[in-house]
Amino acid sequence: MDSSNSTEIAHDFPPFFKIYKDGRIERIAGTEIVPPSLDSKTGVESKDVVISPETGVSARLYIPKTTKESQKKLPLLVYFHGGGFCIETAFSPQYHNYLNSFVAEANVVAVSVEYRRAPEHPVPIAYDDSWAALKWVASHTDGKGPDEWLKNHADFESVFFAGDSAGANIAHHMGLRVGLEGLAGVKLDGIVLVHPYFWGKEPIGGEDTDAEKRGKVEALWRFTCPATSGIDDPYINPGTDPKLGSLGCKRVLICIAEKDMLKDRGWYYSELLGKSGYRGVVEVMEAQGEDHVFHLMNSTCENSVALLKRIVSFINQGQA
Repeated sequence: MDSSNSTEIAHDFPPFFKIYKDGRIERIAGTEIVPPSLDSKTGVESKDVVISPETGVSARLYIPKTTKESQKKLPLLVYFHGGGFCIETAFSPQYHNYLNSFVAEANVVAVSVEYRRAPEHPVPIAYDDSWAALKWVASHTDGKGPDEWLKNHADFESVFFAGDSAGANIAHHMGLRVGLEGLAGVKLDGIVLVHPYFWGKEPIGGEDTDAEKRGKVEALWRFTCPATSGIDDPYINPGTDPKLGSLGCKRVLICIAEKDMLKDRGWYYSELLGKSGYRGVVEVMEAQGEDHVFHLMNSTCENSVALLKRIVSFINQGQA
């Protein structure tokens, strides 16, 4: 074998990954992981579960300390991590810390899904894995299923999906699939899309019109989803999806950031829902002066705290 192939780069997608000519993949970011724990700061306890031994799909589950004091069932949050479908995991420090804080603040049970990532497992595998995780969650209704935390503490009449960036994209598609196919025993109250990863061929709003920059976004999408019809594929551009109005929840919260290149896609999504026949309530929150996933980079800044409180309020609306 030509040893030069082990050092020559075939494809480079900063800040995500590099692929060498020998086929080796080097992820540049989002590679660190931390174990589940009993968090000393929040009292939130977490554990990892295998959902499908065949595919390796798994999840990290979180319960607040209130479950030790009360038998009351709590809202259930299913979270999908971001990372362009190709980096980060449910076990990354930033997601582990964020879910600890969120579960404590909202007093919810959470399931953070570990789906398989591109390019080894191209989109739509992330959607298939996420749906498999949701079916596993739904298997716990009526006191059934293998996990005691879900059986004892989760209220399946009050379920929410959430995610950031590519995870928000997944949360959208899972909400759509619930609307189209149903998820037995589960009532999806709402979805929360934080800085959702949507795109399209034609620039909208104040989006960058630079052909080279837009080309890089499209190239990454095509690499993570080789079978795509293009950057106007409904997977990445909900504006081309005739089934958009079928979203299976009553409420949607879209969170965007002023300096995020995806900001206009968030606003556009809210407009699309209004035109699609969707009968639920759509809310938009914009963080001024902030960029993409700022809340994961600096969780204690004023805007991050405000974002967390807004999402918590959205989930706890109507809770007794």
